[in-house]
Amino acid sequence: MADTSKFSILVVGSGGREHALVQMCLKSPLAERVIATPGNGGMASEVDCYNVDVEDIEGIVQLAQDHHIGLVIVGPEVPLSLGLVDALQAVGIPAYGPNAQGAQLESSKVFCKDFFARHNIPTAEYGSFTEVAPALEYLDTHPAPIVIKASGLAAGKGVIMAETQAEAIAAVKDMLEGNAFGTSGHEIVIEETLYGEEASIHAIVSGDDFVCLPPSQDHKRAGEGDTGLNTGGMGAYTPTSRVTAEMQAQIEAQVLRPTLDGFKADGIHFCGTLYAGLMLTPKGVRVLEYNVRFGDPETQVLLPMVADDLVPVLLASAKGEALPAKLNFHPGAAIVIVLAAGGYPDTYPKGDTITLPTTTPERSAIVHAGTTRAEDGTITTNGGRVLGISGQAPSLQAAADLAYSVCDQVHFDGKYLRRDIGHQELNR
Repeated sequence: MADTSKFSILVVGSGGREHALVQMCLKSPLAERVIATPGNGGMASEVDCYNVDVEDIEGIVQLAQDHHIGLVIVGPEVPLSLGLVDALQAVGIPAYGPNAQGAQLESSKVFCKDFFARHNIPTAEYGSFTEVAPALEYLDTHPAPIVIKASGLAAGKGVIMAETQAEAIAAVKDMLEGNAFGTSGHEIVIEETLYGEEASIHAIVSGDDFVCLPPSQDHKRAGEGDTGLNTGGMGAYTPTSRVTAEMQAQIEAQVLRPTLDGFKADGIHFCGTLYAGLMLTPKGVRVLEYNVRFGDPETQVLLPMVADDLVPVLLASAKGEALPAKLNFHPGAAIVIVLAAGGYPDTYPKGDTITLPTTTPERSAIVHAGTTRAEDGTITTNGGRVLGISGQAPSLQAAADLAYSVCDQVHFDGKYLRRDIGHQELNR
């Protein structure tokens, strides 16, 4: 942590999370140069972007070597599961994120649930299946409401909350027989429905060492009032008052520490982000799932709240070195509102021109997710979640007012947003 020599940084990915990471790196005194691959319209306006696909492991390694990169920050889960960190470490390039072995915690829900069971980490009761008949037998003794999950990576969409037995049976058949989520759904997890409020805890991990970012809450459902289809996330805020200092200590003792001990017991050397999706139930904290990278859109609110330079912390994790005892955070709250293309998360158009305000208020930011930039500088839509508009203020209400005021200055055909992000916290 003491080394203060500058180095070049490569951010891998093309979404809002990666744009937020690029913006963070650009502010670091340690960053000599920041580049991205493949990037998006917003990143291309700020740094050099290279068109190497996130699944092209050899191509990314070559890019990092060509540009003498001192730290690679891997944004999405797919390259982690494909062993990008392993490949970079093999040529001596520090990379932030877990190796392929550690990435299984996200790339296989069955691996994750079995890990929970093995190490007594509190979670929902479950069964895992690759065949329809035993899965339907399980549903006979565990009737709806029930949750059906594709075991593999499904970009945040492989989860069906079945309210009726008919919906549950249809979901099982769609995944195991109907190929609803491709190979990701050829193995499924059926688990009990947990009731309560969700929260997310992000920890930066380096072997036995971890340090937490503030607790946050994501809004997965497409519609206001948390209705409609599950999405990759329509907005997020931090902190959430549901996670008190006492509960935070409980989560660290009953969830995070046993997880790190479990890694050691299983022979997994884990470095990178451990992102625990939690349900705060009347019976206590339960872990819904683990992700092994920063959340999207949570990253867009968490990074601005950190008062310290995170780059040396991520580098220490990438090298398996000691982390600081704690991080310092700005007071107040932060919120991000996702501006989505009409029709998301189903079918939606691409290529619509985006009009952005020429200036934004202090402590607000426009983070690009699904955008592309033409040679003349025109920004157009290129994904379902198009932009994230964030605001930071002494209170969540003030942060929300700030972010929504900027949302109203952004224009593209079919722009869709939820006007109630943070509603649970604001209505307490």
